[in-house]
Amino acid sequence: MNAQPLPEPQDRPARLTVGVVGAGRVGPALAASLRLAGHRPVAASGVSDASVRRAAALLPEVPIVPPSEVLARAELVLLTVPDDALPELIAGLTETGAVRPGQLLVHTSGRYGVSVLEPALRAGALPLALHPVMTFTGTSVDVQRLAGCSFGVTAPEELRLAAEALVIEMGGEPEWIAEESRPLYHAALAIGANHLTTLVAQSLELLRASGVEAPDRMLGPLLGAALDNALRSGDAALTGPVARGDAGTVAAHVAELRRHAPHAVAGYLAMARTTADRALAHGLLKPELAEDLLGVLSDVTDARGRGGSES
Repeated sequence: MNAQPLPEPQDRPARLTVGVVGAGRVGPALAASLRLAGHRPVAASGVSDASVRRAAALLPEVPIVPPSEVLARAELVLLTVPDDALPELIAGLTETGAVRPGQLLVHTSGRYGVSVLEPALRAGALPLALHPVMTFTGTSVDVQRLAGCSFGVTAPEELRLAAEALVIEMGGEPEWIAEESRPLYHAALAIGANHLTTLVAQSLELLRASGVEAPDRMLGPLLGAALDNALRSGDAALTGPVARGDAGTVAAHVAELRRHAPHAVAGYLAMARTTADRALAHGLLKPELAEDLLGVLSDVTDARGRGGSES
């Protein structure tokens, strides 16, 4: 449940017409949540069949139009395109005169703050960076997941209340991120979420290869407990053979992976080295055991050595 109180009426943005440029997984969900708060989605743009289907499911009766037409119809425009496409999109919309003075332009990129919106700012737009810290499925479940979801918020000081009010109306929790800190903030989230998905998918794959019939059922309680412990205790929650300094066990792991899943060796070694460094720094790994463990990890050939195929 959202612990943040709703802003006072004088601090809330007026009921706005809302447009979405880029009907991927994020934009339609945010627009649908804004509709629940009383705003009115009026237009969306999408190229692929999947985008059109998403928009139709989450924003029924909202027309699919070109991006310039979205800006012509909406007072608040959600720019929900991939990070690398955002600068070019903003430049193009500005150069064609699609941006109007007083129009709220909101991008959802984690990487960028408001400086990427500078061309639109010169045209009189009001720039906001509202990044939902959530993975999206492109379905209605995303709207429910926004309840209590943190948003990385960057905006000019004079628009801070409006930015925070929009986040709260979507059910989220605003977290102020300085412009210069956006890349580091985004890297931290990528390590925590994107890499976690890769690690879990690889673990599922290896368990299936070892004969486990229901690896998801096996991993669910373990990973849930590990995540909870890590969020509560940080590095103090480290367990397993690396944190204990069991060099023989780690060597056996690497040998088995080389035989059965060589593509997984590089990732295992990288995480084992990082885990060892953190466990040693926090006093969990005894120095006398760390020497043997790090020796095992350093003796293993890298992706260019005789193991070759794991790169």
